[in-house]
Amino acid sequence: MQNNDVLKKLRYVLDYGDRQMMDVFSLAGLDVSREKLSQWLKKDDDSDYKPCKSVELATFLTGLIIQKRGKKDGEIPEIEKSLTNNIILKKLSIAFSLRSEDIVSILELADLRVGKSELSAFFRKKGHKNYRECKAQILRNFLFGLEIKYRKPQEEKELAKS
Repeated sequence: MQNNDVLKKLRYVLDYGDRQMMDVFSLAGLDVSREKLSQWLKKDDDSDYKPCKSVELATFLTGLIIQKRGKKDGEIPEIEKSLTNNIILKKLSIAFSLRSEDIVSILELADLRVGKSELSAFFRKKGHKNYRECKAQILRNFLFGLEIKYRKPQEEKELAKS
């Protein structure tokens, strides 16, 4: 998945406006202008579109962890210079305080069946004999499952009010 797509999907799942997105970036030490954020969130065929670099998405994910879990004593954790789907999945599981059972159930919401042992392979260190690369399809379905879990109940509440 492209970094911009992950950023757009998370914005939708979390129902964040520009200010909230910029605040998450700043929690991890990156000041992002509204203009730059807007460029990242545009469709890729738009003339103002700019690709979101891995370090920028990693900064957002670290800021999300800090926002959701609180800041640990000491400095901000080191920001990855390059991202893999495995790292994105791991950072999201930390930010949302998800255990393996939670991740499995979120993937099932997106009609994807993954066993716990298969899932644990995504969280192993690269080079470990049981390490497995997290393919874009897994990450895409995980983000879709997050949308179902966190966004859909909110939309149902809004419909009930009207």
